[in-house]
Amino acid sequence: MVLSSWKRRGRRTLVAAALTTTVITGTAGWASAHEQRPLTGPPPGTASWRADHSLHDALPDPATARPAQVASFFAGLSVSEQHELVVRHPSVVGNLDGAPIGLRYEANARALRAERARALGVAKDATRTEQERSSARARAERCGELLAPERHILAFDPRGRGQIAEVFGDLRGARHVSVIVPGSDIDLGSFDRATDPYGTPAGMARALYRATDARTAVVAWVGYTTPVGLGPDAATGRLAEAGAPRLARFVQGLTAVGAPEPAVFCHSYGSVVCGLAAHRLPASDLVVFASPGVRADSVAELRARARVWAARDDSDWIAKVPNVELFGLGHGTDPTSSSFGARRIAAEKAEGHTGYFAPGTDSLRAFTDIATGDSS
Repeated sequence: MVLSSWKRRGRRTLVAAALTTTVITGTAGWASAHEQRPLTGPPPGTASWRADHSLHDALPDPATARPAQVASFFAGLSVSEQHELVVRHPSVVGNLDGAPIGLRYEANARALRAERARALGVAKDATRTEQERSSARARAERCGELLAPERHILAFDPRGRGQIAEVFGDLRGARHVSVIVPGSDIDLGSFDRATDPYGTPAGMARALYRATDARTAVVAWVGYTTPVGLGPDAATGRLAEAGAPRLARFVQGLTAVGAPEPAVFCHSYGSVVCGLAAHRLPASDLVVFASPGVRADSVAELRARARVWAARDDSDWIAKVPNVELFGLGHGTDPTSSSFGARRIAAEKAEGHTGYFAPGTDSLRAFTDIATGDSS
């Protein structure tokens, strides 16, 4: 009897795994994609930073120094010394978690101007292919957009598909802070698509900021290599495992410079990243929505200090992805299930996989309460 029961459970698990593979690899009509190489390690320019002894001492190593140590280091510098480091090492200072927020804005503006100039050079280079020149023109245009005076860029890394963090609101003076963590198909070129205003991290951040009547600062964080399409990368935790320590360090960097512990909102595959980072996040709330699972079977297993919330609307296709984790495929228990133990957020008025931040939805109202500390 016990053996028969085990075999039935095993068959159900294998069927679920097969369904997961079928959905993810595109036989259900969705796109598959090439495997992505995750961007890891310290920011560009780190070798030059490490070799700089102009302050008569070693600078904090971007790969090993904790954000609190970075914050302490900068607090001990004069204003002129801080700005000298920005001029000499903009790519490092702009991405150095624990560095002062204003310095990071200044450094990333410099890095964006440099990347724009580089891309324009490639675009004018007759020896390059038309595809290379076209891609360079698009990169230059994107950098020009991000250099607009009203934009506040907290992180910028042009390597690969490009990574970025943009702030909406006054991060230095906000009583409440939120961080948006995106899912698949998001990078420097797509983090604020006009055709999908509430489905990108910048669009979500902007919507949340407006919904709070500017009572909070919201950060759209694209600091990890996201899956492209719904291929094998989206079905495994490989990219999430690379992204989780980057997210944890970023949030630790916010609190190290005096920001309040943020509410972290995790969309789709981004919730896998958040689940793996949960035990290291100094966050007040962890909100997963449109989630395929978080690589944990319960809230307790996350070991999160934060309150954990979950939302999924009935029209979201993610509900069709089996909640299983087997041989590295799938992401485990549905966070909206009663067995998982998260606080459930109503999302009946949201539409589809990317409609949770649309104005007038019950999900956005709940998110706003969480972001402003008005939830219970």
